[in-house]
Amino acid sequence: MRARDKAAVSALRTTLAALDNAEAVPVDEAELRGVALEQSPVGVGATEAARRELSERSVVDVVRAEAAERLEVAAQLTAPAQADRVAQLRAEAAVLVRFLDGPGTA
Repeated sequence: MRARDKAAVSALRTTLAALDNAEAVPVDEAELRGVALEQSPVGVGATEAARRELSERSVVDVVRAEAAERLEVAAQLTAPAQADRVAQLRAEAAVLVRFLDGPGTA
């Protein structure tokens, strides 16, 4: 990371965001409409919701899906002008696959 590996930084940032999204708990629509403004909770942590804890298998599935998505998009980009973007997507997918292969290869 210190070498400013842009592909690794980009892949890891978006994958961490995907993991955060996977941990989110769905909000009931009734909860969104149910309380008047003056009755809404106030204070630090008043609106915090417990997050799901992902299993190791779920984390691997999310990372694998992120890598597959990059490879799929790279395969769809065929114009010569998009060659740089294709190379970037493939490099990001390779970074994620290295993490899936094991701790000694990352």
